[in-house]
Amino acid sequence: MRKAPVPSRDGLADRTLSGRRAASMQVPASHLVVRDPVAGEHVVRLPPGGRVVLGRAPTNDVILHDERASRLHAEVVATATGWLIRDLQSRNGTTLNGTAVVGEQLLADGDVVRIGMVEAIFGHGDPRKHAETITGELTGGQPTAAVTIAHRASRSSLLEAISGSAVSMPRVGRAAAELCRLAFSLAAADDARTIARLALASAIDGTAGTTGLVLLPPRFGDAAAERPTPQSLATLAATPDPWPAAPPLDVVATVLQADEAVLTAGGVGPSNPALAAPIRWRGRPVGVIVLETGADAVATPDDLEFLMAVCDAVGVAIDNLAAREALSTRLATAADENERLRRRLGEDSCMVGASPALQGIIGQVQRVAATKATVLVRGESGAGKELIARAIHDSSDRRDGPFVCLNCAALSETLLESELFGHERGAFTGATERKIGKFEAAHRGTLMLDEIGEMSPAIQAKFLRVLEGHPFERVGGSGRVQVDVRVVAATNRDLEKAVTSGGFRRDLYFRLKVVEIIVPPLRRRPEDIEPLARHFLERFAGETGRLIRGFTPAALDAMRTYHWPGNIRELRNVVERAVVLAQQEWIDVADVSLSHLAAPGDTGKSGVLHAGPFVPVTIEEMERRHVLATLEAVGGNKTKAAAILGIERSTLDRKLAKWAKV
Repeated sequence: MRKAPVPSRDGLADRTLSGRRAASMQVPASHLVVRDPVAGEHVVRLPPGGRVVLGRAPTNDVILHDERASRLHAEVVATATGWLIRDLQSRNGTTLNGTAVVGEQLLADGDVVRIGMVEAIFGHGDPRKHAETITGELTGGQPTAAVTIAHRASRSSLLEAISGSAVSMPRVGRAAAELCRLAFSLAAADDARTIARLALASAIDGTAGTTGLVLLPPRFGDAAAERPTPQSLATLAATPDPWPAAPPLDVVATVLQADEAVLTAGGVGPSNPALAAPIRWRGRPVGVIVLETGADAVATPDDLEFLMAVCDAVGVAIDNLAAREALSTRLATAADENERLRRRLGEDSCMVGASPALQGIIGQVQRVAATKATVLVRGESGAGKELIARAIHDSSDRRDGPFVCLNCAALSETLLESELFGHERGAFTGATERKIGKFEAAHRGTLMLDEIGEMSPAIQAKFLRVLEGHPFERVGGSGRVQVDVRVVAATNRDLEKAVTSGGFRRDLYFRLKVVEIIVPPLRRRPEDIEPLARHFLERFAGETGRLIRGFTPAALDAMRTYHWPGNIRELRNVVERAVVLAQQEWIDVADVSLSHLAAPGDTGKSGVLHAGPFVPVTIEEMERRHVLATLEAVGGNKTKAAAILGIERSTLDRKLAKWAKV
């Protein structure tokens, strides 16, 4: 036998017809001129004795770029009488010259096959008689390729259409389509009963079962601890609802104990279901789906396979639901904790007192908060410098950003640089991973640097550049980091002396001292002692649950006359200790533990806090001694002395001039 010769100029391959026609028969060279709105117009040569498949699948001979085309939509087949067009049970059908193709229809020269928006014109000989603009030529068996966007859609209609098209699909395809639809439905379910109801409906639709029920534990946390029993399971879904009889406990027990699906034989009824499969969660059976068939239906192993797949999908959905519930609980707990921390922070950051000095500080804070200026807060340790910094942050437009604190005196030079600017992995021994510094952590917020006077000269130089708006590099890195941070610096050191001695950079000093806020010690504002003590008493009594009604007059007098070398921090600790150890409803002098330390700056020359015998003096003399002692304590700086005393600089000058004449 010989194969029919085919001209090589047509680029056609010789094919042997298998059982369709005599080998000696020759078929004229034929073609399809395909007009695709996406791929353009091209010619497909039809090989003699061959078969050309049209559809959306990328493995087809002719790929159709239209969503109305099925994956395997139609085929053109060579027969002894010529080429036939055959529809492959497509969803939207195929037309030949405007008439729907039913079965097989013979093609004639010039016939137009239409699939969606795609046209295929059948012809013999020169394809140019049917073509308008040919963009390519293919041989049957060589798939076309899309080079442009074929279609756009905002949502898929496949899941909605699966049920309707499943009738024409093979059994395995129908099962896969139903499981796909179920998976999407379960992903949107927000409770266990909805999951059970969706699973039961899918199981009945995909098997021979007509009725059934889903048994699951009321709480999945209990099921994870130990294997459930049939009696511990609840009916979360049933068809019919309610279930007309007791659940088949014997079959449920068998499935749970063996962790296997079963297909029962014999009669059908509530006590003897036809199908049962375990629902597994975290590797353990936690529930069962049981189905029974109707009188004229018989369950098969394929039905059992499908039911097991449904149970596996339910297990995944339950796991996802449990994870979402756990995450929701953690988020709610975190939100509650954050709220409590905010309230606690508000209590810690409130400024209590009515002294003129404190009111002046509050006014300064309100004025400077609206600006971007760097602030230098000065005062003794424990006087409330961090409280001032937080008040500036909370009153500024950066209040929603982070507030980060760093004590410069608590770290060595190397660690301080790493804490401020961060480091890269491997920058030094122990740097096992990248770490961002406080500057990056405070981006778009406020960075409070306490004890700025303890910063080493090497760190001061790098710190100054960042303050001036320049980017910086992490320790051991080369990438430049740019941040937007407001800096509030605090110190209890005499920076002027440090600048004079060379321990602090002069340019950094002037860069920090844009706005200076001086916090007077507690002994300089005795009007604030009682309000602060009552504030701390209320707070610690609430935290400890102690019924403390207040302070005795003697205890208040002792606190007013005490010099408070530890300032507000010491007062806070004294009140906390008194609340914890007091044995009565009123805190008395014996409960107030006061130290005998001298206050910073006390020289004994002022006479105000002198521990010796009392010497009566006039109010004017007491004022003179107090002002002179304050002026001496600040190194003769009249501006600082006036701020501490709560008077204007001009008022201080007048007083000093008056006393100089005496």
